[in-house]
Amino acid sequence: MSIITLTTDFGLKDYFVGAIKGAILSELPSSNIVDISHQISPFNIPETAYIIKNVFNYFTDGTIHIIGVDSEYNPNNKHVVIKLKNQYFICADNGILSFLLNDEPVQEQFELIFPEQQRSIFPVLEIFVKVAILIAKGCDLSAIGKPIDKLKILSQTQAKLNEKGDQLIGNAIYIDELGNTVFNISKNQFEKARNDRNYSIIVGSHKYKVDTIYNNYNDVLTQNTSTIKLNVDGTALALFNSANYFQVSIYKSNLKSVGGASTLLGFKYGSPIIINFF
Repeated sequence: MSIITLTTDFGLKDYFVGAIKGAILSELPSSNIVDISHQISPFNIPETAYIIKNVFNYFTDGTIHIIGVDSEYNPNNKHVVIKLKNQYFICADNGILSFLLNDEPVQEQFELIFPEQQRSIFPVLEIFVKVAILIAKGCDLSAIGKPIDKLKILSQTQAKLNEKGDQLIGNAIYIDELGNTVFNISKNQFEKARNDRNYSIIVGSHKYKVDTIYNNYNDVLTQNTSTIKLNVDGTALALFNSANYFQVSIYKSNLKSVGGASTLLGFKYGSPIIINFF
């Protein structure tokens, strides 16, 4: 039984997701189709990259991931399939795979070659599904594409340490349903750059200053004291989240009532973060 995951920015109102699933099941009736998300912000590559990076390790060898975000074919947005950690990823070469390439060596990488690519207006259905079915049936990747040397790297997913090594600069790449804002600085990257030095953190265009990085959300209740503080709902806090990326949150946030980090602190995709070491 094949496992095929779907990640798109199609939403659930239209027929697109249903058509994709129907096309897969008509060829692979015993396949297990898993919806990762269909609520990706339209054409948002960093958001897609973050989600894919933090979900694929929970799947087994042989899983096929169809990623339908910014998938229209053009000479700068070619279609690719890669094999990484014994799983397959089918998408456009638009930088989505950047996060994955940071940590894992690619086993195989091919540019897809199909006659209908350039005229397809629904490549996820007409190209990506076809490729997923071929892979699930045991087709070798070399039979459906040509080898390529490298994949596009999206600079927005990469935080950078300056030449002096005293400043780490990144940006917001993901905002979740609670308004928690995630930045492209991993805990490993932070600790390596920090090298046991002190630090100061400024986040966003409004220059919100982070004084403390907490270990978990409830640490804000004590704030290094033995007494539990009440009425801390709405307090801003920073931590490394479950994916080990730097995140600024509002304690017990709710975008429909009290707000979240994105609304209360003015964060949006691309908001800057600067960490100074001294």
